[in-house]
Amino acid sequence: MNPLVGIIMGSDSDLPVMQAASDILKQFNIAHEVTVVSAHRTPHRMIEYAQTAAGRGLKVIIAGAGGAAHLPGMVASVTTLPVIGVPIKSSNSIDGWDSVLSILQMPNGVPVGTVALNAAKNAGILAAEILGTYDEKVSATIAAYKQSMQKEVIEKADKMKKDGWENKFD
Repeated sequence: MNPLVGIIMGSDSDLPVMQAASDILKQFNIAHEVTVVSAHRTPHRMIEYAQTAAGRGLKVIIAGAGGAAHLPGMVASVTTLPVIGVPIKSSNSIDGWDSVLSILQMPNGVPVGTVALNAAKNAGILAAEILGTYDEKVSATIAAYKQSMQKEVIEKADKMKKDGWENKFD
């Protein structure tokens, strides 16, 4: 299967966070690719990746970055594909706020869907939901996933009601 989602990150040190996007896409049986593309250290590679993504069959790009976190916005500036930004709390980060604000505060005309700090799993789910707008099989998979989450919460609530909650957090 050709990849439908591209998962990129500014450094391989971002992989422990970005792995969650790949894991959930695997769970949903969605073909994807994963690579390192740095906005600052490999700007030509970044531009080539973004400009050729649609032609290679990608439908969504998930871009994770820490610190100044320019990767998602720069990628969004040179592609027509939806870009989902994952702000990453990195070693040179200001508690992750620099990354969050860099990705969130894009100028009009260059939108980047932004998930919470280190929330690559949510980025993967959002990418799947985007694909589900035109792929009924993906949509059904997402619906089943959400149903399983609902069932899990109901089971936990029932267990708490049955067993009591008073001593559950010791």
